[in-house]
Amino acid sequence: MAGPDDGVQWISIFLEAQAAELGAATNTLLAYGRDLKDVLAWLQRGKHTFDALTREQIEEYLIHCDAQGLSKSTRARRLSAIRQLYRFAFEEGWRADNPAIQIRGPGRDKRLPKTLDVAEVDRLLAAARETGRSPSDRLRNTCLMELLYATGMRVSELVALPVSAARGDPRMLLILGKGGKERMVPLSPPARAALTTWLGARDGAEEKAAAKGVLPSRFLFPSRGKSGHLTRHRFYLLIKELAAAGGVTPAKVTPHTLRHAFATHLLANGADLRSIQTLLGHADVATTEIYTHVLDERLTELVMEHHPLARGRKAPKSET
Repeated sequence: MAGPDDGVQWISIFLEAQAAELGAATNTLLAYGRDLKDVLAWLQRGKHTFDALTREQIEEYLIHCDAQGLSKSTRARRLSAIRQLYRFAFEEGWRADNPAIQIRGPGRDKRLPKTLDVAEVDRLLAAARETGRSPSDRLRNTCLMELLYATGMRVSELVALPVSAARGDPRMLLILGKGGKERMVPLSPPARAALTTWLGARDGAEEKAAAKGVLPSRFLFPSRGKSGHLTRHRFYLLIKELAAAGGVTPAKVTPHTLRHAFATHLLANGADLRSIQTLLGHADVATTEIYTHVLDERLTELVMEHHPLARGRKAPKSET
C-alpha cells in the first residue's frame, strides 16, 4: 500500500497512531512533531520526499543538523523520530524498508544530572511553608514540594494528579506515568500530613466555588486555565521563587532536580537500584544507573573538600 503523497500527512497520521495505539504522552507527541517538521522543511528545500528518502539523504540531513550547531542530544532525538516514522511506515506498508535503521546516532553528551543535598532540600521545603500570597497558597506550595520530594514524580505527573488519588489519607499514591503506565509510590509522614491539610483547604474552596455555579475540578491542584490544573510552567516559576526565598541558588533548582534528589538520597541511604527504578517509573534500569555516578561524584567531592591530604595538608603525626 502506497503512503500519503503529502509529507504533512505522513507526520499527522504517524502522530495520530502514536497517540491512539501507544498512548504516547502529549509532550512526546509535540517533540516528534517539532522534529519531523524540521526534517520535512529540509526535504522540501532539497525536493525530497518521505516515500523516496534514502539512507544517504538521512545522513546528509544529520550532517546539516551538525553544521547548524545542534547538540548531540538534539541530533540523536531527530534521528530517533525519523526511525520511529519509518518503523510505522514499514508496518503500514508505505515503505518496504526502514532507511534509518542502520544509521548510528551521534550519541549523547554524558552529563550528570544536577541534584541537591539534604540541607538544600530542607530549605526549599521550609520556604514552601512561608511563601505564597494567602494561607491557601502556602498549603498548596507545601503539598507540592512534599509530594515531589517524597515520591520523585515527574512534574507532569504531579500537576495532573487527580484528586481521587488523594482521598482517604493514602499510604501509597497511584501515579499515571509515561505511556499510560501506572505505578504505586509510598508517601512519607510529612507528605501525608501536607496532603491531608491541603485537601481540606482545596475542598473548602471548591465548595464555595460550587455555590457560585462553578463545576468541581477533578484535579488535586486545580486551576482556572485551559488544562484545568496547575501548569508545568507555573510550577517551574514557583520552584524558582522558593529557591530564592530559601537561599538556594535558583540556577540549581528545577522540578526535575527534586526528582534527582529523591533518587540520589535514596541510593545514598542504602536503597537498591531496582527499587529506585520502580519508584521513578523507568522502563530500563540503565536509566536509573546514572544516579550511581552522581553519588560517586558527590563522594569524591566530599573527600577532596574535607580530607586533609586531599587539600594538601600534612596528616597529623601519630602518637607512639
